[in-house]
Amino acid sequence: MERRLGSTDLDVTEVGLGTWNIGSDWGEVSSEQARTAVRTALEEGVTFLDTADVYGDGASEQYIADVLEEWDDAEDVTVATKVGRRIDPHEVAGYTAETLEEHVDRSRENLDADTLDLVQLHCPPTPAYYHPRVFDAMEALVEDGKIDHVGVSVETVEEALKAIEYPCVETIQIIFNPLRQRPAELFFEEAKRRDIGVIVRVPLASGLLTGALSAETEFDESDHRNFNREGEAFDRGETFSGLPFERGLEAVDRIEEYVPAEMTTAQFTLRWILDHDAVSTVIPGSSSPEHIRDNVAASSLDSLSNQTHGAVRDIYERTVYEHIHHQW
Repeated sequence: MERRLGSTDLDVTEVGLGTWNIGSDWGEVSSEQARTAVRTALEEGVTFLDTADVYGDGASEQYIADVLEEWDDAEDVTVATKVGRRIDPHEVAGYTAETLEEHVDRSRENLDADTLDLVQLHCPPTPAYYHPRVFDAMEALVEDGKIDHVGVSVETVEEALKAIEYPCVETIQIIFNPLRQRPAELFFEEAKRRDIGVIVRVPLASGLLTGALSAETEFDESDHRNFNREGEAFDRGETFSGLPFERGLEAVDRIEEYVPAEMTTAQFTLRWILDHDAVSTVIPGSSSPEHIRDNVAASSLDSLSNQTHGAVRDIYERTVYEHIHHQW
């Protein structure tokens, strides 16, 4: 099933594919595994792929280009990428029109595209949201024909609300799942009112909401779930949705009591997200063809009951709220 991506002219599948997993920070993934993941998503009908110029320093973008080159219906696939995180030091002063154009040009080369479908600022520093010149630069790239649509990937609800004040911003990418529920309040209301496309990332809370992790799970040294639990490399909220690992496991144990027998925990989570009509698409990432197929199937499952949604909210408020709600 497809939904319109905000005010854009793009219809995208409810379940897309996030490609952080095949680019970097999730352990070793071979180039063939990466291409197979993208190919599997397309075979399952996915029409929305999300990437970024820093995922494997451009490798993720190149994998997508490789697969689309041989894909007959490539024109039906929307590719969203992100720029800005390569600015070093990552400060608002580096967000110049010249630098953003250089980054966009590099992504155009990586993706083998004259015009990029959607370019999102990649979790810019908070002060950037108060510098109109940053958004003017993105709008100029639309006028120059280098990109079709502008979005922002944000860390916090406050950043999302500020970003959508700029007329050029048509989409917001944000973390939202049963362990990160704050966006469903004011932000989703404003997104619907302004016809903003909502792209949900980290839907499975770095694997917590697959039900496959335990206190004994060990992560590769190159996996952010090993090295970023306290935000050592980037925002802590990107790893396990910002929860302490043990508290996350406790919350998931309680959620699993409400997962119907015909669903996996991951499918239950994706269905829970899609039951919020402000959401345009959700982008779980995986290098496993089996997991990708299961994720896509969540789109065709029946909506969860109001009782189930209420139970998930209760678990959030009792187990997670104090650790999460006011931080992101």
